[in-house]
Formats: sequence, structure tokens, C-alpha cells
Amino acid sequence: MQIVFRRLSARMGYNKAIWAIAHRLCRLIWKVLHDNVRYVEHGLAPSPIALKRRRQRLVTQLRKMGYHVELTLVAGNANV
Repeated sequence: MQIVFRRLSARMGYNKAIWAIAHRLCRLIWKVLHDNVRYVEHGLAPSPIALKRRRQRLVTQLRKMGYHVELTLVAGNANV
């Protein structure tokens, strides 16, 4: 919901975006309670750039703690 809020607030302004998110949450809650729909939040899949940045940040943190880090690609994880 945070990403949706940021997108809406840029277009509608803060107050209207708050109400839009509140309305969306009310509709979602209504659907779950009255139609017995199971809610599963999937979130966003991280982009390759975000994964690269996270990997580099973690390597940097380990090096600051005194570890020697070498990254090797595991055969089954070609997309990481």
C-alpha cells in the first residue's frame, strides 16, 4: 500500500491520497469479511538493480565487520 500511496500522493496530494487508501482498505476488508475471500499480500518482486544494491550493501557491511567476502554464483540461482 505504501507504493500506491506514494504514487497517489504525487498526483492527488497528501490528504486525498490518505482518503483513497482508506477507501481501498475498507473495500478490501469488506470483501474479506463478507465474501470469505482469503487475503494474501504478494508485494513487489525486487528488481535486478535492487538485488544488486542489496547484495553490495551486505558485502560492505560484512567487510566492515572484518570478514573476507567472495561472491560465487550457485548453479541453481542464475537470476540472483
